[in-house]
Amino acid sequence: MLWDNGQWESIAGKDPRQTLAESHLHFILHGRRMRGEWIRFRLKPRGKEKGENWILRKVTDAFAGGSDDLVGIHLTLGTTPPREESLDDEIYELSAPVVRVSTTKATARPAKAPARRKVVSASSSPPFRPLQLATLVDTVPAGDRWLHEMKYDGYRVLIAVGGGQARAYTRSGLDWSEKFAGIVKAAAKLKVGSALIDGEAVVLEADGRSSFQALQGALKGAPASIEYYAFDLLELNGEDLTGLELTARKEKLRAIIPESNDRLRYSEHIVGSGEKLLHTFCDAGLEGVISKLATGKYVGSRSGGWLKTKCIKRQEFVVVGWTPSDKSRSFRSLILGIHEEGGLRYAGKVGTGFDTAELLRLMEIMKPLEQEAPTVKAPRAEVRGAHWLRPKLVAEIAYTEMTNEGTLRHPSYLGLREDKKPEAVVLEKEAPVAEIAAPATSKVKISNRERIIDPDSGITKGQLADHYAAVAAIMLPWVGSRPISLVRCPQGRAKKCFFQKHDAGSFGDTVKHVEITEKDGHEEPYLYLDTADGLLTCVQMGTIEFHGWGARIEDVEKADRLVFDLDPDEGLDFEAVRKAAFHFQEILQQIGLDTFPMVTGGKGIHVIAPLVPKAEWPEVKDFAHRLAQAVAQSDPDNFTAALPKAQRKGRIFVDYLRNQRGATAVMPYSVRTRSGTPVAAPITWKEMETIDTSAHWHVGDATELVKRAASKALSGWGRADQVLPDL
Repeated sequence: MLWDNGQWESIAGKDPRQTLAESHLHFILHGRRMRGEWIRFRLKPRGKEKGENWILRKVTDAFAGGSDDLVGIHLTLGTTPPREESLDDEIYELSAPVVRVSTTKATARPAKAPARRKVVSASSSPPFRPLQLATLVDTVPAGDRWLHEMKYDGYRVLIAVGGGQARAYTRSGLDWSEKFAGIVKAAAKLKVGSALIDGEAVVLEADGRSSFQALQGALKGAPASIEYYAFDLLELNGEDLTGLELTARKEKLRAIIPESNDRLRYSEHIVGSGEKLLHTFCDAGLEGVISKLATGKYVGSRSGGWLKTKCIKRQEFVVVGWTPSDKSRSFRSLILGIHEEGGLRYAGKVGTGFDTAELLRLMEIMKPLEQEAPTVKAPRAEVRGAHWLRPKLVAEIAYTEMTNEGTLRHPSYLGLREDKKPEAVVLEKEAPVAEIAAPATSKVKISNRERIIDPDSGITKGQLADHYAAVAAIMLPWVGSRPISLVRCPQGRAKKCFFQKHDAGSFGDTVKHVEITEKDGHEEPYLYLDTADGLLTCVQMGTIEFHGWGARIEDVEKADRLVFDLDPDEGLDFEAVRKAAFHFQEILQQIGLDTFPMVTGGKGIHVIAPLVPKAEWPEVKDFAHRLAQAVAQSDPDNFTAALPKAQRKGRIFVDYLRNQRGATAVMPYSVRTRSGTPVAAPITWKEMETIDTSAHWHVGDATELVKRAASKALSGWGRADQVLPDL
């Protein structure tokens, strides 16, 4: 297909033969589609790469961003070429590109003419968002403030619908659309422009009960039996609904789920009478009750607005080994572990709940994970003849209680959990419902509230704590369930401050640990939190700043965001930073990544691209490094990717090092240890046009930050349906 025709000219004063030999070409196009100023430059080869990779970039001018732009439109291929007179009206995308293109709106030339299908205009599906999680309590909360639903025995799944298509995401953001193909197909037929639905994938047995084991079997070979119970609606036709009350969200949800649909079902609820409902469910052999504040907003964290009460005790445990059977060639029992106080501890064995097929399947899965060294310390008599495993498997276990020694009584195996990572497995303890269900007040006591933490502004520890208490609901979706590092200044920022990322238990139960393997192979307990009490416990311990990994505890090896920290040299004003941020937005958009900016409370700006967590850290770091170098090479007067500060004079340093394993970046709504106690905050690109400084908000602006977060749907990384492109 002929994509465009016209003329090109070299930029005046530059010999194209010379610049092409130097790996770049700067020119002007006079085409029917491609117009204005462009730059083409070659990337340095990676490793033993022999081919040449070039990027074509549109320079910002009168022809950029207008109706003639060519990239950023989602296209499909057609069967007949467009009529010559309609070339500007019908857009086609070509397959098998040989040149990777990075333009405002452009495409690549194919090696040979492919088949084409005509474009169908459609809206896209919403991106993944962090899920609201329930807190385990000892009994059902009383009163009409709460509505109660059945606790389903399945996989939590977020369904994104749009453009006649749908996708299914696990609670950690993994795309399981293929595993839940039947649900996805049914969701795609919903009569909506777009929607983001929260619910549970289940398999119902003959008596109407959902069964986790039956679901496991269905995922292996009978997916047609999997149904989906929808219980919340986060977005509808482009409108963010998370700020609405739960009852209002459920009304909208009920309206879009047809009663005739045999795959998608609306999850009914009752208001009040929760204790009676729990007894009814338990007598029927069901799993339990989920209780939710009827007036609650949807918060992508464990906020306390959702509670769960179980009929039987069950949770995930790490499989750390197996003991042999004297009657067969398979195992007698699985050895279980749980993360506690910075390490894995022995939690007992499970020897029931397996059929023959599952015994054989598990043996095959466990075989490559065997190791000689014991994975946990355990009584010798209980693990005699044990085959130890690297802790990579997670099993769902039902049990009656836990003994004083911390082992399970009457455990029964329910199945492997492929949607959960072993690092995130900790013991779930019942909390007193009287504390959790009470009006939102923290039980963390802040001492020395009058201590000055910033001599310049006079801000006190009490005011700092009040800030974090106020922004907890909008901050937790960003910082929650993510390995964090703390900047602790026990005597205020003017005195000694230090980073802390590990903990031996001094923070108590509200701040948790996730075991992460270090470079030398040993494990260290990294901090994470998922409640407002966790935030305030850190503040009580002298924390001012919160920094987080670019991955969640569910899978610390896969990034869920890219962060480019644009750090200006001394003497550059904020206008230079603003221009650099928009420049980076354009570049990332050109290669298929949507972004948002964040003011850091310092001098620079973070340009952030949410990702589906598929790419691992070496690939992510390599991508970020190569892109930073390409930008610096294409515009060396304004950008540099050089690490030595002496080479940054008068330029913006593109800090790509946030995108590697173990690296952290300041979290949204974190206070900074700078004069005036500024606050980091995500903003929109529209706001970026007029904001005056990267330190626009300070402690004391919490009310404004909360209001704008609700109005602009700035409520979490919101992992977009985008993956790391090939650069």
